[in-house]
Amino acid sequence: MTDLQRAARQALALMDLTSLNDDDTDAAIEALCQRAQTPVGTPAAVCVYPAFVVAARRALTAYRLNDIVKIATVTNFPHGGDDIMAAARQTRAAVASGADEVDVVFPYRALMAGNEAVGVALVEACRQACGSATLKVILESGELAAPSLIRRASELAIEGGADFLKTSTGKVEVNATLEAAEIMLQVIRDSGKEVGFKAAGGVRTAAEAQAYLQLAERLMGADWITPAHFRFGASGLLDDLLITLGVESGSAVPRGGY
Repeated sequence: MTDLQRAARQALALMDLTSLNDDDTDAAIEALCQRAQTPVGTPAAVCVYPAFVVAARRALTAYRLNDIVKIATVTNFPHGGDDIMAAARQTRAAVASGADEVDVVFPYRALMAGNEAVGVALVEACRQACGSATLKVILESGELAAPSLIRRASELAIEGGADFLKTSTGKVEVNATLEAAEIMLQVIRDSGKEVGFKAAGGVRTAAEAQAYLQLAERLMGADWITPAHFRFGASGLLDDLLITLGVESGSAVPRGGY
């Protein structure tokens, strides 16, 4: 097995296989969950809109993946508004419907305008609303752009209780970059807390995934890279990973989302 194939196999197990399309249906989400069954393993989670959490749970149960593949969803998505109570209500409802993980968008525009307090408060409220579910905080690093803002957003999200820092919604022009990932991983490392990292948006090939894995290994160590600490949010990535591993994907790539 080549180094790239080893990276592809590792990346597959770290994926949040995603469909966040405006025209998603129960049937489309069932097809997404079916794709989670591959001859070389399963992704860590599927990520869907809150309206499809129940459909995803039903499909994963039917495919006997319910105890293997987690269900992630999104809140305050994609615009990252600063209405704390609305974000918390959405998060609470998502968990009540059966989500194992919630990816909430940080109010990044408020931070860009100089308001740091609302970001911490929103993450704190959503952390409480999550209960035992995992809270991933989407920083929208491509919109923050400046390294100082990406670093500060990372610090504030961790202060608020984030379980993961996530780069992007996948709905803006610039999504995950290695430069932003390095800043975020450095903040996680320096915090000394058990916080994970998720690269989302624009990671479409095994070679691109390998670059993120190499970065994480350099900064955090090889043993840190597990589904509990590291994820890829992607739709099209799965097909390239399977091709790299010599497996036919056998299905079309979901449109939109990441």
